[in-house]
Amino acid sequence: MSLFFYLFFGFVGLFLLLFAWSMRKMEREKPLADVGVLEEYGRGNVAHLPQIRQAFADVDFLYLSQKAPSALARRVRQERRRAGLAFLSAVREDFLSLLRLAKIIAVLSPEVAALHEFERLRLTLEFAWRYEVIRMQLRAGLAPLPRLDALSDFVSSMSVRMETAMKELGERAALAAELGSSLNRGGRDVT
Repeated sequence: MSLFFYLFFGFVGLFLLLFAWSMRKMEREKPLADVGVLEEYGRGNVAHLPQIRQAFADVDFLYLSQKAPSALARRVRQERRRAGLAFLSAVREDFLSLLRLAKIIAVLSPEVAALHEFERLRLTLEFAWRYEVIRMQLRAGLAPLPRLDALSDFVSSMSVRMETAMKELGERAALAAELGSSLNRGGRDVT
């Protein structure tokens, strides 16, 4: 066997281990209590992204390092890192909520094929990879703003896709109800 073979399967194994570790909270999923809550999925992180961008702006770090004592500057950087990690965690929760919503839509939609399930797995793996890279960068003291933006956009686009799927599902349900109503009236079954 070649070195490439061992490296390839070692990388795949490491990636699957990383994926399983990063998604360990998924087992504690919360049931959906209210259908109105579905409209809020994927939108929680968008509202706070400008503040996160500001917190990690190079201009702020430069000003702080010039004007504040080094102990205060270090403390502020630690707080900003904690805020970035909290934001990242909120984005992850939004993503997990969207995954739960996707499962509900899959159950309600008879056209869901294995291809859609594979797409959901691919999106989950992509999110897990991006999430872990950003988390490691934040823990290392880096400010991965472009990656945070991209991850937030990723979750927001998934939210838009879920809204579109829910709208289509609602339209099909309304059409089915209308069709059933018209068939009932056509039969004139009055008992």
